[in-house]
Amino acid sequence: MNGKHYTSLTGGYSQHASALGAVTRVSVRELPILKGLSIKRLVLAPGSLRAPHWHANATELSYCVRGEVLVSIVGNGSTFSAFRVTAGQMFVAESGALHAIENIGESEAEFIIGFRHEQPEDFALQGAFGAMTDAVLGNAYGLPASAFAAFPRTTEGAYLVGRKGPPVVPPTADEGNPHRFDIEGESAPINLGYGSAKLARSQFWPALKDIAMYSLTVTPDGMREPHWHPETAEMGYVAAGRARMTILNPDASTDTWDLAPGDVYFIPRAYPHHIEVLGGDEIRFLIFFDQPMPGDIGFRDSTTAFADPVLAATFGVTTAQLPAFPKTWADPLIVPRVNPQGRG
Repeated sequence: MNGKHYTSLTGGYSQHASALGAVTRVSVRELPILKGLSIKRLVLAPGSLRAPHWHANATELSYCVRGEVLVSIVGNGSTFSAFRVTAGQMFVAESGALHAIENIGESEAEFIIGFRHEQPEDFALQGAFGAMTDAVLGNAYGLPASAFAAFPRTTEGAYLVGRKGPPVVPPTADEGNPHRFDIEGESAPINLGYGSAKLARSQFWPALKDIAMYSLTVTPDGMREPHWHPETAEMGYVAAGRARMTILNPDASTDTWDLAPGDVYFIPRAYPHHIEVLGGDEIRFLIFFDQPMPGDIGFRDSTTAFADPVLAATFGVTTAQLPAFPKTWADPLIVPRVNPQGRG
């Protein structure tokens, strides 16, 4: 099922499906409310790779769900790096940086990829070569035009391609690299008995300039506190579990929907919302943001900021009728569940 704010990524628009792998996407074409963010799911068969390409208008932030890949990136000033990425790790490719993702393992590799644009623009290295004549390519490399005669003349380029022979993995593939971040290997800055959050943001990963991601886990005993992000849109992918979300729209309408594994949702900047666990299993979300340091205003913060007479006037009650709001200046992000589901 689809709604204004949510849809399925695993069952979304298929960009590619073959023996080499599969790519599904949710962009503004599939979810019109998207702004500044979009998402893809990439599955690579052993020996296949996402062909070398770059994005003209979007940073790419990728999370490895499973598998083992070699990521190669060429950035500004012809800086080059190639590094291994495994399950629970991430990599970032800046807008315009040429990069490829090669499955070097013996099983499928899967990535959830966030983009810093609602409609990313791609250029393929094969397509860029196809746009130039053989003579121009020869001049670039100091070779005769005939050296490129066997190249297919295409300006699009294949999305996924298959490697012949074993992978070539440089000896430096496991050394530290600013493009890679081991998010699941990090200690969780927020770690409570009813949930945790691991944070891929510029505070911990300086390579991030305009995007971030949280790996959020909430148990049935917890709930993501109702909140809003003053300057940050939010796009989440359900990696595990079932959840319910409620959002308030500017026209005073509300939307409530249920999410299952493989679903994706989008919350525009400053829209109040919350996430609640459904069922007896914990939920795990990969949540992308359009800022490198996303900030929240939680409901606990909001009531702490005002005196009781102001709150009473706001909610249309007497001060004696106000709940015993806890006072805090620290947003807890995840709160314990003290009431059963479905109660007023």
